Amino acid sequence: MENEHIFEEAAGGYNEQKDFTSLICWKNERNLKLFFYQKIIPKIPEHEKFNQINQIKRAAVSATANITEGYGRFHYQEGIQFYRFSRGSIYELKDHLFSCNDFGYIEIPLFEEGIKLIETTKISLNGFIKYVEKQKVEKK
Repeated sequence: MENEHIFEEAAGGYNEQKDFTSLICWKNERNLKLFFYQKIIPKIPEHEKFNQINQIKRAAVSATANITEGYGRFHYQEGIQFYRFSRGSIYELKDHLFSCNDFGYIEIPLFEEGIKLIETTKISLNGFIKYVEKQKVEKK
């Protein structure tokens, strides 16, 4: 499997070409973060700066940061906990996307693009979590 390298570093087999940035779920979350920063936040009115905009920024950055932090943890269960935090941030972004649509800040095509990115990201992260959970069981 593509992500088998994840725990090589702990065993002294670090490969600088393979770290959290090589994970598909992290790459998808990074694209989602950039989508919100580049396409959604500019559409939100300035009066929402300290409410919705800040919340979106925190959730978007948290999604990738939690993958990174989980990847850096030594024990499988610790990593899984951070990956689940990341999943929570993705769901939070989905709610913010609905709010932006509901409040008329974005049009349907942009909303649909965001939903598609969110679903792709969720699928890849859920697959990664299942993979790590399987590794945890097999290494016992």
